[in-house]
Amino acid sequence: MGLGNPGRRYEGTRHNVGFDAVDRILASVGGRWETRDDVAAEAEAEIEGRSVTFLKPLTYMNRSGAPLGEWVRAHSIERTEVLVYFDDIALPLGRIRLRERGSDGGHRGLASVLSSLGGTDVPRVRIGIRPRAAAPEEELVDFVLAPFTPEEKPVVEDVLSRVVSATRMILSESEGGMAKAMSLYNAASDPEASVL
Repeated sequence: MGLGNPGRRYEGTRHNVGFDAVDRILASVGGRWETRDDVAAEAEAEIEGRSVTFLKPLTYMNRSGAPLGEWVRAHSIERTEVLVYFDDIALPLGRIRLRERGSDGGHRGLASVLSSLGGTDVPRVRIGIRPRAAAPEEELVDFVLAPFTPEEKPVVEDVLSRVVSATRMILSESEGGMAKAMSLYNAASDPEASVL
């Protein structure tokens, strides 16, 4: 599941990089989105020999958990079988961090997901959006809802490609795929040097 906000107004914004991630993964296997009950966009695809369902909530970021919780309960899926993609202001632009569990770290979309699923052991892919210069806290809302700059876009393209590769690694191993991906992708060198 990718986290983001629906509608053209939010396309290409930093807060929607979770949507961009699942879009990129789905496109890599030729899948297509369908709207489900005006609550979520859904798609089915096969990746690394596994059947995967993709979801994008249409309920806005702070209520992202409701459609995921509904889908998980309807399909008798364990929360540990879910993988959530979202933006993280605590990580530098271009970094990804994979985790099998943890707190919401102040991310309201993830908080909604963890609350809806009833636990913190929900695997996630955090995608860094932090700028080189720290923004004042009162400007953070404007910052995350703004589009990536032309200078940032090549870094975003690179990180989305790595998200696809990390996801393939996670799914390619029946056991240990997440640990292997965490070892490789969490240890990546700091990409800030590549930002113009």
